[in-house]
Order: sequence, then structure tokens, then C-alpha cells
Amino acid sequence: MDRPTRPGGGRVRGRHGRARGAARAVALASGTSALHLGPLAWGVGPGDVVPTSTMTFAATANAIVYTGATPYFIDSDPETGQMDPDLLERALCELKAEGRSVPAVVPVDLLGRCVDYTRIVEIAHAHGARVLADAAESLGAWHAGVPAGKHGDAAIFSFNGNKVMTTSGGGMYLTDDEVAAARVRHLATQAREPVAHYEHRDIGFNYRLSNLLAAMGLAQLARLDEMLERRRARREAYAELVADVPGVEVFQRRGDEDDNCWLTALIVDPKVAGFDAASLGAVLAAAGAESRPLWKPMHLQPVFAAMPHLTNGSAERMFRTGLTVPSGSALTAEEGERVAIVARRALAVRHAPVPVAGAV
Repeated sequence: MDRPTRPGGGRVRGRHGRARGAARAVALASGTSALHLGPLAWGVGPGDVVPTSTMTFAATANAIVYTGATPYFIDSDPETGQMDPDLLERALCELKAEGRSVPAVVPVDLLGRCVDYTRIVEIAHAHGARVLADAAESLGAWHAGVPAGKHGDAAIFSFNGNKVMTTSGGGMYLTDDEVAAARVRHLATQAREPVAHYEHRDIGFNYRLSNLLAAMGLAQLARLDEMLERRRARREAYAELVADVPGVEVFQRRGDEDDNCWLTALIVDPKVAGFDAASLGAVLAAAGAESRPLWKPMHLQPVFAAMPHLTNGSAERMFRTGLTVPSGSALTAEEGERVAIVARRALAVRHAPVPVAGAV
């Protein structure tokens, strides 16, 4: 699978270009299936603890549970929303002191921005843990001159319908480890042994990506540069829209040159703005523009209430103050302008006495 490249890193085409990525890639039915099989290929299972980001979609944590391991939720850097490396190191030290087995760490690239892999990989490896990068949202993004999908010991992409490029439903496991890739491919095809009759030595899964969906993905991949630029332009438009609105800013705006701008979110400080994110979302909804809060942190989810976590309050604050807004590359110029008009009207609520429902 081709990958974006940087100037000096191969043939360049536009902002993103193409370059060699991971040595092995296994097409799968979903990003979740890749998150499930990746740890299994490393032998992760019951009795193990796997630290992951608390600010993520449930699929990340669910896949860890599928293996029989216990997810351990790590809070976010307060500015980027990504896994906090300092908290990760503290958690790994504490788990080691307790004698717990921690074979893997699963950091999550939030909203199309890569985590600080420079530090996270170094910390994880120092504690004997491999890194499976959950790059479900970050195809086309970069960190330290390296494209998403190439970080850590392995990575996963999602090609769900809401991602930058899609196969309707689908995903991919990527690694330079030929043995791990072969193991994932084996498990994804019902763990059938290479003999004429049906023979199975492992519990397998029907996680293959169909040929038709793969063809759709190839067509989408050819348009990747264009779709990324459309999403970046949408983020720039929102930044201009809120530039003069006190207490409202585009999340992850600082240092977003390497992001794929998959999803744009606004952060609302109710003490400054005079209204909160929920109020803004309600006004948008009344005008027919969909919005949604940032992820509810996994350590606050009822299903994971008993799971261990190490938090600093950042993810909870982002959940209360964050609002994701229409960001798709399929939005036409006319639709984008309609959203902008609705957003301008919605932002005008700051001039009205709108009650603040839970100021931070």
C-alpha cells in the first residue's frame, strides 16, 4: 500500500505525495478487527495489562478486552488530547512494581493527529512493551517526518464510512514484522491450516476484507490528497469563523501542519464565551447542522468503570467543552457555506443570555 512522503523522502506529488510505508499490510474487515488481531499475534491474553488512551472510541478498549487482557486508561495531554507520555511512564513504572505483565501499549491518534510516538515508543520499549498504533483516524498524518501507519511495532487503519478514505467498512494491520503479519492473516481467515481438508489448530475469525470493498478502497486512495486538502480547508474556514469569538477556538489548531484534519472540533470556554458547548450544539441542531461532543473518556464509561486508569482531568474537560462540527471532504462549497452561515448564527448566542450548563 502506498504511503505519503515528505520532500527528500522519495518522489513527491503535491503536499502528501507517495512513499513506502510498512513492509507488510493485511487488509481486514474493520479497524476493530485489526486492533483485536494485532495483540493476539504478539501473544497478548488473560493476565496481561494493556495501557491505552482514555480519549478514544470504545472499539480500542473493546478489542483489548476481546483478547482477555485488561485495558488501562491513560489520560491526555491537555493541549493536544493525545496520550500523555509522562502519565504512561508513571503507569508503566507502577505496573512493573506490582509485578503486572504489560506486553503492549495502544496509543490512539485523536481526530487525525499522531501521538508523540518519539516519546511513547521510547518509554514503552524501555519497559519491554510493544506499541500498536491505533491510527484509525490518522491516515495521511505525520509525526517526526514519518507517516501514520509506520510508527511503533505495528499500526492499524480504519476505512469505516466516516474516515478520510473508506471501503464502506474495512481496516488494515501494518507492520515490518513478517511473522506477526502472517499470524494476523492466518487468524483473520478462520485460522485454516494450509492443507486440502479443513484443519484448524487455533480459534480463528472471519475478518477478511472482501475484493469488492478492496477495489473501492483503491479508488479512494487515488483521491487521498484531494480529500485531505478539502478537510484542511474546512478546518481553516472554522478557524476564521471563530477567530474573533472570545472563548471559542479550534481544537488542535496549534501545530496541526502534520494532521490530516479528519475531524474538526471547537473548544468552548463557557466562562469566557458566555455559553457552553452543549448550548452551541443545540443551536446548530435546530438549524439542521449536526455536531457531537468529543469522545466520552473510556474511564467514565459504565462498561469500563472497574478498569484501572491514571487521569489528570484533561479528557474529562475536553469532553465537557469540545464539540465536533461538520468536517467531511464530501461537503460541497455550497454546503460548506450553508454550514458557515448556521455556525455564524449559532455563535451569536454569546450575545444573548444563554444559561451555562456546567461551567468548567
